[in-house]
Parts: sequence; structure tokens; C-alpha cells
Amino acid sequence: MTETFWFVIVGTLLIAMALADSSLRRLPITTAILYLLIGFSLGPTGIGFIQIDPLSERVLLERMTEIIVIISLFSAGLKLRTPLSSRRWAVPVRLAFGSMTLTVGMITLVGWVALDLPIGAAVLLGAILAPTDPVLATDVQVRRPTDQDRLRFGLTGEAGMNDGAAFPFVMLGMGLLGLHELGSYWWRWLAVDVLWAVAGGLAVGALFGTLIGRLVVYLRRRHREAVGVDDFLALGLIALSYGIALTIGTYGFLAVFAAGLSLRRIERRSTEGASPPVAVEATGEDEEEVATGAETAPAYMADAVLGFSDQLERIGTFAVVLLLGGMIPDWLFSPEVLTLIAVFFLVVRPIAVTIGLVGSWTTAMQRGLIGWFGIRGVGSVYYLMYAANRGLPAELANRLAIVTFATVAVSILVHGLSTRPLMGLYSQRHRRDRAPAGSMTGASE
Repeated sequence: MTETFWFVIVGTLLIAMALADSSLRRLPITTAILYLLIGFSLGPTGIGFIQIDPLSERVLLERMTEIIVIISLFSAGLKLRTPLSSRRWAVPVRLAFGSMTLTVGMITLVGWVALDLPIGAAVLLGAILAPTDPVLATDVQVRRPTDQDRLRFGLTGEAGMNDGAAFPFVMLGMGLLGLHELGSYWWRWLAVDVLWAVAGGLAVGALFGTLIGRLVVYLRRRHREAVGVDDFLALGLIALSYGIALTIGTYGFLAVFAAGLSLRRIERRSTEGASPPVAVEATGEDEEEVATGAETAPAYMADAVLGFSDQLERIGTFAVVLLLGGMIPDWLFSPEVLTLIAVFFLVVRPIAVTIGLVGSWTTAMQRGLIGWFGIRGVGSVYYLMYAANRGLPAELANRLAIVTFATVAVSILVHGLSTRPLMGLYSQRHRRDRAPAGSMTGASE
């Protein structure tokens, strides 16, 4: 009866969200807040329908969060159309590597001093909570591939890269706990977990994204083949890039992000940097013409794959956040934990962003908003479950789980409530201050 009731609950919720989608867009909250609150009402504090101990179901949670994160990272890569040679990439790179490293260090210090965690567990907590989430940050990311706003571009690129860039610190924390080999003087960690795994993951994604993208465009242009299978293409490229990256000991998260970037790069180069034609709106026979046209095939492929990936991401977000809400008891939000979360959001993140963006081409308002929108979510849950499934002692896993789940829940609430008002204010300010059309600050900011 319980399994059958799940179908009724999920079906009802999905239909309700579909019917109310237009109305929800006018509310000053994100859909993730609704998913979380619905899950909370179904959990132990509510009607008790969901009775799940997250650490008892850590294998299931690792797989669920892993799948939704790699889909979201692939979508993030597809949204970024800016050439890698552009100086615009300096902001997300500095955030994803410099600011994130500072964040790991500061959270490590807090965990070691305030929570009395062993240094390895403190580093692991820093790695879990440092990366911003690509899944729950869609409302502050670029809206379309041609969106060149520096704030949205920076947050999208950061979320795309730092979920993979956090992995070396996860391995370092586990190594300090005796759960992973670091090597003498940490040589193995530096050579394998940092240099090889990061560079190799990016290379794998770039290679397969480019090869498969070019093959599909060739088949469509020359032979009018491989049409109408963009869903298979998206899933296949994600799975292949991720699987090969893990097989050779590199980071799959970076691989799928690079695969999305490479697929978009094929479209951008085919149109010589101009705005891509609107291909996905074609219907009937015209749709096949657009999908196989010499000029339109790359854009059609990229847009169709992105559309399918976005749909998968929305479904995955619904499932994971709903389940997350159902696993959170009310006692989780103690004053001590809430104080730590306030330190993470109001002190650690702003300081790391400010230092990381010193001298960058960003305005004070953009830096302030980037400092605030350090959204934590599905990626943090994944890293926690990853460590828990690889020998993390139960006592430490429980302590880290309390802080992690509380941080994610608070982030969904406070960032979700502030996203639309703050981004609306930013858009108004941006339009008012924008220089005349054609100037650098007007067209590129």
C-alpha cells in the first residue's frame, strides 16, 4: 500500500506543479522551496509518510544526487557560449578555484575550532560545503546561451567547475582520516588527485564532446541521418564522458561540464560567433530541414540537447529536494548549527569572493551578489554520501550530516526567498546604469 501511495503522491504533485507553473513564476520564491516544504510536511515532523534515515540510505542518495549533478553540469556547459579565450572566463575561474580554496580553508578552520572535528573531518566538511550548487542555482545562472551578463555568467561558470574542483579536497580530507592514500609528503594527492584528475577530466569531456558533436553534425548535414534522437545524444554523451573519466581515474563532474562546453563550441564556431538561429521552434517537415541544414544543424543540435537536459534537471530537482525535505527533522536547526550557517553565508563566502575577485572586471554590486549567492544543495549531499560510502566513521558521518543537511535546507530557503527580489533589483540597476548601445559596458556587462 505504501509503494502504491507513492505513485499517487508523486503523480498529484507533478500535475499540480505543471498546472500551477505560470502562477508560481509570479511568486517571489523558487520552486525548490515548495519541493522542500512539501517534503518536510511528508516527513517525520509532518504526517510521517517519509521515514528515511539518510545515512542508512546513503548508497541510494549518492546515486540519485550523482545523476542529477552530472545532468546539471552538462546543461551548465551548454549554456556558456563565450569563447574560452575571452577574459570573461577570468571571473568563474577565479571563483571556482581561488575563492573555493579559500572557502575550504575557512570552513576547515571553523570545523576544527568550533566543532572540535579532527582535521581530516574538518577538511572534508570544507569540501562538502564549499562548492556552489549547479542544480539549485538556475534562477541566478545565464538564461540563454547568448546571455553575456557578467554576474550570471560568473555564477554559472563557477557552479559548473567547482563541483569537480572540490573533489581534490574531498580526497585530501579522506586521506587525512586514513581512508585514502595521499603518498609521502602528499605527492600522490598532488600528482593524481589534483593535477591528473582535474586536467584529465576536462580533457576527456572536451574530446568526446567535440568528436561526437562533429560526428552528429556531419551525419545530419551530409546524409540527413541521426535526426530526432537528441535525447539519446544528451544521455549518451553524459554517460560516456562521465564513465570514461571515472575509468581512467579523473573527475567525471569536470568531464561532463567540458562535454557541454565543447558541444556549444561547435555551434558557436559554425555561426562564427553570431547569435545562433532559432532552430527548435521549427515544426513538421521544416524541423527536419532545420536539423539537417548546413547552417542550422549545429544550433539545432545544441538547443535540442539543452532543452532535453533542462527537462531532466527539473525532474531530478523535484525528486531530490522533495526527498531531502522529508529527511529533515525539526531538531536539526539548533541555535549552534544556525550560527555556523550564518558564519558560512555572511562571513566565509563574502570574504572568499572579495579576495578571489580583487582586480576583476566586476562592479561592487556584482561582487556583493556573487558573495551572497553561494547556494549549497545537491552537490553537497553527494559529497557527504560519497565519503559515507567509503569508510567515513558513523560518528563523524552523523556530525557532518547534521551540518550539511541543515546548511542545504537553509540555503534553499534564504537564497530561494532572496533570488527573485535581488535579481530583479540587479536587472533594474543594470538597465539604468548601462551605457549606450555598442559600448563595452553596455553590450558586454
